[in-house]
Amino acid sequence: MTRLFQLDSEDDIENVVAQSKQIAQKAMHEYDLDGEQIRFNQLSDTCTFVIETEKDGSYLLRIHGNKNRNEIDSELAWLRYLHEKIEVAIPMGIACRNGSKTVSIDLANGDCVFVTVMHWVEGEHVDDELTEDQVYKEGVLLAKLHTVSQDFRLTPEFARPIWGEDRFKESMTRLKEHYQRFLTDEEFELYELAADKILTCLAKMDKNSSNYGIIHGDLHQGNIVFYNGDPRPIDFGRCGFGYYLYDIAHTLLGIYPAQRELVIKGYESLRKLEGDWLPTLESFTVMVMIENYSHHAPDPRETEGLKEEQLYAIPMIKNYLNGKPFLFRSKVEK
Repeated sequence: MTRLFQLDSEDDIENVVAQSKQIAQKAMHEYDLDGEQIRFNQLSDTCTFVIETEKDGSYLLRIHGNKNRNEIDSELAWLRYLHEKIEVAIPMGIACRNGSKTVSIDLANGDCVFVTVMHWVEGEHVDDELTEDQVYKEGVLLAKLHTVSQDFRLTPEFARPIWGEDRFKESMTRLKEHYQRFLTDEEFELYELAADKILTCLAKMDKNSSNYGIIHGDLHQGNIVFYNGDPRPIDFGRCGFGYYLYDIAHTLLGIYPAQRELVIKGYESLRKLEGDWLPTLESFTVMVMIENYSHHAPDPRETEGLKEEQLYAIPMIKNYLNGKPFLFRSKVEK
């Protein structure tokens, strides 16, 4: 394993994409895909390419820059399990010529990276505002995923990230290194106070099979496509262990307050939320927001967007610190 994606400048990005394209072309020799054409898709935790074949449709090739093979194989095992248990299209890995679903590609410096190829999940992102039915069905989708998670039996080899206190502390450390790209010192102090409150909340939570398990870990609107009106989850690269409310927070963060209520209604049509869940969900929503900013802060392509988002983020954090509800309100108080 090697850490391939260091993105501190535009030159870094161009170099990574160019190197990744060479890796992708080399990896394609390991697969039996007819008449393929490869085009760059996006660069984030993985560098991805779309493969278009003449006979078999499209596939997604992923280059994993910072994961070990066991983590990748565990993700593919989880996807296979989901495919068997729920009637929702799930991105599935395909085997290469030697039968493996994870291909190792040697680099010139002696390191190696891992590559996987996934079946393409048909569907479209919603460019306009989501309908009430679509948002409600996103809540149902989350509930289906979490219900299946409760019955999953872990094997000794299964290894995925844990999305909790330690990872959040790592995110805050990363944000501290880069916050000045889009935050003032005073604004970052608010982020630190919010982080302290989140960590206090996490320390008090109990883990049990009804509130904790394998989650998608990144089911925001960009990772949901719709096919014939039904939502389909994509990009499980961040799947791991976490609280189900944390998973829900990813879906809620990018939509309007009224839509958030519909997600909860859809979720509770299959799974009831227990206890005093709202304050905890608010903590997870701010946690997800901070983690997102930490993830994107080093990338120069994201700086202007991060600055613009503070118009909404700072009032949300202030309300959170002051104990004022914000998730299901039509307006966030400044």
